Amino acid sequence: ALFAGTLAGCGAKPADTAGSTPAKAVELQIFAANSLEKAMPEVQALYTEKTGVTFADTQFKASGDLIEQMRAGAQADALITASKGTMDDAVAGGLVDETTRLDMFVNDLVVVKAEGSDVEIASLEDVKNIEGKVAIGDAVTVPAGKYANQALSTIGLYTGAAGDDGVYAPEFADRVALADKVGTAAKYVSTGDATIGFVYSSDIFRYDGIEQAFVCPEDSHKPIVYPGAVSASSEHAAAADFLDFCMNDAETQKVWAKYGFELFA
Repeated sequence: ALFAGTLAGCGAKPADTAGSTPAKAVELQIFAANSLEKAMPEVQALYTEKTGVTFADTQFKASGDLIEQMRAGAQADALITASKGTMDDAVAGGLVDETTRLDMFVNDLVVVKAEGSDVEIASLEDVKNIEGKVAIGDAVTVPAGKYANQALSTIGLYTGAAGDDGVYAPEFADRVALADKVGTAAKYVSTGDATIGFVYSSDIFRYDGIEQAFVCPEDSHKPIVYPGAVSASSEHAAAADFLDFCMNDAETQKVWAKYGFELFA
């Protein structure tokens, strides 16, 4: 079932923009996980068309990097991260209004290969026998890398079950191609710099030259959930309204689906 609630009653300011042009021009600054880079601009265009609210240059980066920017004083109206853990960090740091927090999307962790590659992955165990590099996001800042490490820990290639608390097995460490964001991991595979890589299922819709080789079992990693929240420093009621629009507008739901995102049930 699609999320059907609203942010009203959750501490957010009442929306003053939905369905009408605001009295004065409002421009929102959105910080969003890198994997939303293709879908989000289309959603923002729909919101602008329906409300008149515009958007500054949306920042699409690894979730950890976005939080570091906010800690350093960067102004944002809303934050959407690719893991509950990174949003927990934002809450702990007082960067977002916790009362506006909501789970927005879910995703799958997949192993990808170059388009047309004859590499076959029938199980996680097969990763042990792959020749060449394996592209993985740096778990310090990239949630997809953390999820990948959790999966690798189930087959003995990573020592920490949390995904950012261990090291790669000696026989595997020199085969890891660390990526600064999930999109970079996808590009390493498409260009041949890595034989396979761990990315989200939605990334297959974002990048040319890769295809799915294997879907990691759900029990091999923590659930992949994208939370959103209004920034603690935002002065725009439209920020909460936009997050609500992302979840509940019928046209927007079609955009998310087109790029491989499922709304949180």
